Amino acid sequence: MGHISDSVTLDNPVFIHESAWLYGKVYVGPGVSIWPNVVTRAEFHEIVIGARTNIQDFVMIHVGAMTPTIIGEDCSITHHATLHGCEIGDRCLIGINATIMDGAKIGANSIVAGNTIVTENSVFPENSVIAGVPGRLVAERDNGKANRINAEMYQQFGASYAGGRDRLSDEDLHALIAKYSA
Repeated sequence: MGHISDSVTLDNPVFIHESAWLYGKVYVGPGVSIWPNVVTRAEFHEIVIGARTNIQDFVMIHVGAMTPTIIGEDCSITHHATLHGCEIGDRCLIGINATIMDGAKIGANSIVAGNTIVTENSVFPENSVIAGVPGRLVAERDNGKANRINAEMYQQFGASYAGGRDRLSDEDLHALIAKYSA
């Protein structure tokens, strides 16, 4: 059993799992999905989760000492990631178990590889591929389309869960495959 505090603003999300714990000044945008055991805490500053973004299982989002946490639209924040007082641009994918620290800024259409640690106040431009400990720019390419497709898939998964179905129907699966393989 999770909790959604009175100071959380829900702006028509597609799905919030019952085990999510959302505290403080948190804005959850339209079409957002929040998966099992997510924790958000914003005792001061704020957390903003942009439209159609998915916050996957066991993600921790907190504000920094001097900075809010802002997540753009059409992002995928994958399992066990930690976002702490940072800014994530639109159409980004943050990999499994990645950590993004206070004051860091990730430009739109970027990927942060799994297990990467982006240190305080690091700034990466749009279309970055970031990896390592500490995180560094390892490639530049526009990942926006692929990242948006991933976010759209999670929006569909969220709608399915919200409808009481924890698996896509064969029809939905074939439609999804057809849409993205074209």
